[in-house]
Amino acid sequence: METAIRTMQKDIRKLSLKEGENQTGIPGVTVYCFEEEKIRMPSVDNPYLYIVLDGMLRLHTPSGIMDYMAGQYSVSRIDTPLMGTVLKFSEQRDFLAMSVEFTVNDVITTVLGLDNDLTEKIMKEQLDRNRMALSDEAVIESVDKLFSGIYRAVPSEFMRKNILREMIYAVLCGSCGRQFIQSVVNTRPAEEIYEANSWIKENFRDSFTVESLAEQRNMSVSLFHQKFRSAVGMGPLQCQKRLRLTEARRLMLDERKNVTEASVEVGYESVSQFIRDYRKMFGSAPKEDILNMKKHLEK
Repeated sequence: METAIRTMQKDIRKLSLKEGENQTGIPGVTVYCFEEEKIRMPSVDNPYLYIVLDGMLRLHTPSGIMDYMAGQYSVSRIDTPLMGTVLKFSEQRDFLAMSVEFTVNDVITTVLGLDNDLTEKIMKEQLDRNRMALSDEAVIESVDKLFSGIYRAVPSEFMRKNILREMIYAVLCGSCGRQFIQSVVNTRPAEEIYEANSWIKENFRDSFTVESLAEQRNMSVSLFHQKFRSAVGMGPLQCQKRLRLTEARRLMLDERKNVTEASVEVGYESVSQFIRDYRKMFGSAPKEDILNMKKHLEK
């Protein structure tokens, strides 16, 4: 896997990279180069992989803090944040990453082609850990084959599709397999709901009503709320609250904001309400939680 990462680093640095998003000429494959600490994550409707190639990335999600080193990847999901934080830059003082986008049909077709017992094992998280680790390495090798290998052969849509299928299989058998299947299954019937969820991610600091979101999509409030909860796992206002609290946690941990500053910055009008909501979500008051997080991260 280390060889594949080094190969991609070398090939990517041959490109004329600009800050941010860089198209590669390969459908669905995008390279990212950042020199700033705060970076924007991909905003696409389809499922995707995000592979760290050089540097180290931190994502703050409602599920917790996720750190990714070179050679590690994340899969798109409903609570993927809009922004990430670069913890470590490369020797060239930049951060390199790549996203590979799939269509929902690509993933569903591969899932349907799996042996029944394999699908069941993935969903019940019963795959052997060693096998999952090898599959995660195979994901990176497939990405290298898609990006670097395709330039060494006659460009072919046939070749690209087969490598993508191989990559999806490796993801399904890896550490993110169950999560990947769930995100795709949930996305297929709920495109308009995911548009609303993306809007909330962009505007969670501002006040809004469920009525206004429903009206924009020509739905009744009850139907919109039902569809949103089915696709996202929570109601729109609960989604907003989780985004606010997750961002406040990041501000206090990474930017050393105090409780009042963080609560105001994410849209709270009442600090006492912020503290109650924070304790309910994270299990302890903000100051105590941040102190525990710092101790954990220093280990």
